[in-house]
Amino acid sequence: QVQLVESGGGLVQPGGSLRLSCAASGTIFRIKAMNWYRQVPEKQRELVATITNDGNTSYADSVKGRFTISRDYAKNLSYLQMNSLKPEDTAVYYCNADIGTKRGWPTLDYWGQGTQVTVSS
Repeated sequence: QVQLVESGGGLVQPGGSLRLSCAASGTIFRIKAMNWYRQVPEKQRELVATITNDGNTSYADSVKGRFTISRDYAKNLSYLQMNSLKPEDTAVYYCNADIGTKRGWPTLDYWGQGTQVTVSS
């Protein structure tokens, strides 16, 4: 089985920073893209940032220039460095990854349980 576990959420003041981590564990043959999503109540889950297996990154317009996604390929980790945080960044942040568990098998979509980020004074 594959598990994704996020950590690093919490309460931070506007203008502050947080770094979220996502650890993928279990029977992993390969990980393609790793993503961070966020969701607030009564709204759809929003894609925040993506990093591909080649290291290419992309961001939602709302976080460009403030958030940085990165990966530790050897340890199956993903990070989301969030700077200049705003109250509107408040959400539950989810790690998502496209993971193959066996050579030749198709990859599947996996999700973490989410970590709360609250930006408030």
